[in-house]
Amino acid sequence: MEKHFHLNTPLLESISMSKRVGTAVYLKMENAQPSGSFKIRGIGHFCQKLARQSAGLVCSSAGNAGMATAYVASKMGVAATIVVPSSSSQLVVQRLQDQGATVKTVGKVWDDANAEALRLAETEGLTYIPPFDHPLLWEGHAGMIAEVAASLGAGVKPGAVVVSVGGGGLLCGVVQGLKDVGWTDVPVIAMETVGADCFNAAVKAGRVVTLDDITSEAKCLGAKTVCEKAFEHSRSGDLTIISELVTDRQVLQAMETFLDEERVLVEMACGAALAAVYGGLIGRLQHGGQLPAVLGPLLVVVCGGSMIDTKQLAALKHKLQA
Repeated sequence: MEKHFHLNTPLLESISMSKRVGTAVYLKMENAQPSGSFKIRGIGHFCQKLARQSAGLVCSSAGNAGMATAYVASKMGVAATIVVPSSSSQLVVQRLQDQGATVKTVGKVWDDANAEALRLAETEGLTYIPPFDHPLLWEGHAGMIAEVAASLGAGVKPGAVVVSVGGGGLLCGVVQGLKDVGWTDVPVIAMETVGADCFNAAVKAGRVVTLDDITSEAKCLGAKTVCEKAFEHSRSGDLTIISELVTDRQVLQAMETFLDEERVLVEMACGAALAAVYGGLIGRLQHGGQLPAVLGPLLVVVCGGSMIDTKQLAALKHKLQA
């Protein structure tokens, strides 16, 4: 059997979150992956299928897709070039270099970095690793729902799944996973921050739109355009997707509460999903009739993120409280 690059991550019940929501809250701890986030699932799967004979890998990333690519490349014994936007912190660059990757800084936002990654793939014969927009990625990410189903056991399924959305790769994977295990009646709550809300903007406009800029501090949610497939899922009606926004401040608060209560530090991109619980959104959705009044267990995907440390957290707090 083929060896995976990712781990089967723990599914933990959070007592404090369960108390807040009034139903069992289960956390899928994707922060425990070797690269620090769920990205390793899809990128590992993609590389096993398409990059076996590669001259090297190239990926554009604000952090986590790059970490996953660098990790997979090191395990495969090939070189990795990660193109990051200038909005990436020194911590990101350092961690990518520690993983053995060559790091190039190009442009202001991810979209700029991506154009350079595509150019390098073309001119240097490297295998381009898409960070979120490819069926093999979604197929890889979908596995986490199969793991949840196995952990919960027969006859138990979530009342809803909470997930952060950046470019939409995780959302597509979760939707595919829910379909794979026959949980198409389980609604997905898609969380974004104000200022990095390309999915919500598309849902509102009724078509895929491109944001003018990323103004949120949640840089790892910072795609200006959501992938077409994520938007299609929101329209198809074969599964309910509820698109919601939180502010950077709400996310920061959620990160700090999660650190205090669960002893885990996650980055802002992940904090958007946690804010759905800590900010009382679940209760409001129940009250408004979008979620049932008696809700089954809530599944929160702790997508992780290795682009945070206590110094970054303090700087973030200082910036957002100013």
